[in-house]
Amino acid sequence: MSGVTEAADAAASGAGATIGPVPADAASERAEAAAPDAAASPTSTTARADAVELGAPDATELGAPPTAGAAASGTVWLVGAGPGDAGLLTLRGLRALESADVIVADRLGARGVLDGLAAEGVHLVAEVIDVGKLPGHHAVPQDAINALLVREAQSGRTVVRLKGGDPYVFGRGGEELFACQEAGIDVRVVPGVTSAVSVPALAGIPLTHRGVATSFTVATAHDQLLPLGGGRDHTVVLLMGVGTLAQSALTLARGERGGDCPVAIVEDGFGARQRVTVGTLATIAAQAAERGVRSPAVVVVGDVVRLSPYAPAALASLDLTFDPLAVPRKAPSL
Repeated sequence: MSGVTEAADAAASGAGATIGPVPADAASERAEAAAPDAAASPTSTTARADAVELGAPDATELGAPPTAGAAASGTVWLVGAGPGDAGLLTLRGLRALESADVIVADRLGARGVLDGLAAEGVHLVAEVIDVGKLPGHHAVPQDAINALLVREAQSGRTVVRLKGGDPYVFGRGGEELFACQEAGIDVRVVPGVTSAVSVPALAGIPLTHRGVATSFTVATAHDQLLPLGGGRDHTVVLLMGVGTLAQSALTLARGERGGDCPVAIVEDGFGARQRVTVGTLATIAAQAAERGVRSPAVVVVGDVVRLSPYAPAALASLDLTFDPLAVPRKAPSL
């Protein structure tokens, strides 16, 4: 895209824009305001660096160990396609696609990657089976997808199940893994870049930031959202949440976050109509209705939204000098 195009007049409670390059002056102001993020900060997930020493396995060493009887069958690769940009597909994922006999592809992310690879001159010889799902409409039920993977592998074919984002982040990859393992099929897993992290990054929104947020939760809002604890320093990322946005905003506003907590909706990340809408929990449902927000979209809730260059001035003012672990902590005023 050729820059930031204002899609609606910025208001004190929200704004909307088409995503383009982050304005240089806005980016530099954010960088100067924030201290270097070199020190480690507490997060909801910790890793023991000394627990396992990882080597550099080749492709044949990935995934679950072969089960008895699997030698006569093909292999199923569960490959994360990322958010739909072919440039974000992993090298190992590309190698799996190149060696596949059949590709079983999702609608979101996967189809965009296949089209992007073709546009770049990458020729894949595999048969492509589309099992894409639309919101509220599953053309191919999950049980049928599981059976398809098993049937194709049992015929001796190399199968790539190309899934949007990461197979294990609301991708039902675990269900497909277990179905194949129960049938004695060798399964390999290639992680992908999840839209929960990559799409907010398009709008200049980090999910954690020293002095602003030390943890985040990724939840599906496809159904009614259950109450989530924490305040504005605990970022919430909602996937599949456009249809239930009003209810989700009401549920989150009832807690510690409050109705004036910043919210951003990033539509069609890495797609042709990518766009960002910024508001608060109190205003975002009305803004989304007025602007005709549609799926796919990622919703980000929390003070990190203030860091986006697309946040209106009323939300962008944020004191980054406070200690998020200090007690008591007073949330920055709007």
